[in-house]
Amino acid sequence: MRKESLSFLRKLIETPSPSGFEGPVQEAWLNRTAPFSNETRVDVHGNAIAILNPEGRPRVMLAGHCDEIGFMVKYISDEGFISFAPIGGVDIHIVPARRVVIHSSSGPVPGVIGRKPIHLTDRSARASQKLEWHSQWIDIGVSSRKETEKLVSLGDSVTFTDGFGKLAGDMVVGRGFDDKMGSFVVSEVIRLLSGKKINAALYSVSTVQEELGLRGARTSAYGIDPEVGIAVDVTFASDHPDVDKKQVGEISLGKGPVIARGANINPKVFEGIVKSAKSAKIPWQIEPSPRATGTDANVIQLTRSGVATGVVSVPNRYMHTPVEMISLKDIENAARLLADYVQSLKPGDSFIPFGVN
Repeated sequence: MRKESLSFLRKLIETPSPSGFEGPVQEAWLNRTAPFSNETRVDVHGNAIAILNPEGRPRVMLAGHCDEIGFMVKYISDEGFISFAPIGGVDIHIVPARRVVIHSSSGPVPGVIGRKPIHLTDRSARASQKLEWHSQWIDIGVSSRKETEKLVSLGDSVTFTDGFGKLAGDMVVGRGFDDKMGSFVVSEVIRLLSGKKINAALYSVSTVQEELGLRGARTSAYGIDPEVGIAVDVTFASDHPDVDKKQVGEISLGKGPVIARGANINPKVFEGIVKSAKSAKIPWQIEPSPRATGTDANVIQLTRSGVATGVVSVPNRYMHTPVEMISLKDIENAARLLADYVQSLKPGDSFIPFGVN
């Protein structure tokens, strides 16, 4: 991956953005994307929108959500310990004994999620112990509510401290690749197409609050009124232990972006993306999606009188953990694939799924 692009991806991963608190990462996204765009704007929900060739046809919306899962400060005890609740779908079993950062108005406040030592836990209780959110706490190293309240406020957001890291080959790891990776890709498509002739009007959107119900995509799609809408997200890799390929399908890191096919997907959009993959010699994988895809495409599809939707994903191991793993080649190829598809579109293209006699 080119140096500037990799630096931008790292910036997105290491900038906190729990759902509802996406401002800092959206500013980073706009700063990078604006020079490649004809115009940019931010809507009332905080969706960041970059536009290329606004007068073109058809109107195409690429959506990658920038919000990540995290926590929120709920209560401060007399002893200064902090109770918290999850933002989005956090697996409670990966939470105890982790380092966190509380993002307060006065700046980042480091802390740890406390855990009673195993030596003090009854042997019979170890196997049967049920974790509850209200029984966990954050310790920032103070001894009173007054000291904590000088640093932290109710409603502050919290994230794990894990940042961006490189592994063997082209594999990278970090928290929040779901779906800052998608936010990166839709910016990268604008960069790849900047200065090139395209017929379509391209709206790349870094959407918000996907983890809380696809909210940003719903409102931004209504405002843009696209003819084609493609969600760019991660999907479950099945190339590691404890994942059943008969349930998930065969999806591997490093074997290319994943093109969804199913009820949430317009057949003409699917066929066009596959055609682009073939013509550009980009490796690709198929994800059968018999129901809604669980991505921004769900709400984009139902916007106004309907939108022709597609989903292009990148395989992700260990989703919704602080150690999400993806392939840089898959990210690059996802951006190349979408750029090629947008370039292939022309005015008058029909996305009606079948002919009527």
